[in-house]
Amino acid sequence: MRVLLIGANGYLGRFVAERLLADPAVQLTALGRGDDADVRFDLAAGSPGALTRFLGAVHPGVVINCAGATRGGARELTRHNTVAVATVCEALRRSGCGARLVQIGCGAEYGPSQAGSSTAEDAVPRPGGPYGVSKLAATELVLGSGLDAVVLRVFSPAGPATPAGSPLGRLAEAMRRAMQSGDGELKLAGLGVQRDFVDVRDVARAVHAASLSAAQGVINIGSGRAVRLRDAAGILARVAGYGGALHELDAPPGALRGGLGHPRAEAEHPAPAAFPYPDGCGSWQQADVRTARDRLGWRPRINLEESLADIWMEAACRI
Repeated sequence: MRVLLIGANGYLGRFVAERLLADPAVQLTALGRGDDADVRFDLAAGSPGALTRFLGAVHPGVVINCAGATRGGARELTRHNTVAVATVCEALRRSGCGARLVQIGCGAEYGPSQAGSSTAEDAVPRPGGPYGVSKLAATELVLGSGLDAVVLRVFSPAGPATPAGSPLGRLAEAMRRAMQSGDGELKLAGLGVQRDFVDVRDVARAVHAASLSAAQGVINIGSGRAVRLRDAAGILARVAGYGGALHELDAPPGALRGGLGHPRAEAEHPAPAAFPYPDGCGSWQQADVRTARDRLGWRPRINLEESLADIWMEAACRI
């Protein structure tokens, strides 16, 4: 099976590439902006015609698009997340190669959801920010393209190579600095947010499964369980061996008492830099992953503690 992987040098793309390379039945070609790609091509700036010619030369059976941007202004996000996907869809239509398209979407397309609920694929998307809007527009382009296509809506990926600017990456970096300086307390904000974390290696397995399946439409990829960032911080502290107190400055008094230490009165601490979740999904998000189980035969295998241990391992190497 010839597979064209777009965005192989990105956070998700590198694990997808690793998974595909382990399959002896896959002949992989990587396309991206980096020097390590087999073919250098910028989807946000390149023309559909140029990509069409390349598709005609490679003639892939599957095209996987892991490219995109998570940060930036609305214009930049639209270029990298929407215009780029329009280029892929148009090139596939022109080429006539009949390749299957696996597009990586995201849980931010749904926007805020009610606490305690699980979001299924038939939920009406109401993205709460420009990132989610740009990804939803890409999904609509794929679904309306007439191609053999599936969109995997990935919720909150975690695990090795987690970007330092992500909430879990910033949490690990803050803990590393506290341990390095011998600080017996770690003051954080924004830990009340609850997200559905899924290990990036499980995401790669889902992409592989989707490449081999005949499933179309939208499929959620998550753990199926929302975890409070405060609890993730507690797991990370245990994994790291951090014995200090974790102060959540925007929590109700006493909310963190127990395994994480006993914070002093909040008034004693100036407000720190928050750990924002810029996905526009509010305080709660949890995926309904039954479709992935039924149509892809996929279930998450790696628990959050293992994902956090890998995040910490990389952070600790910077000490």
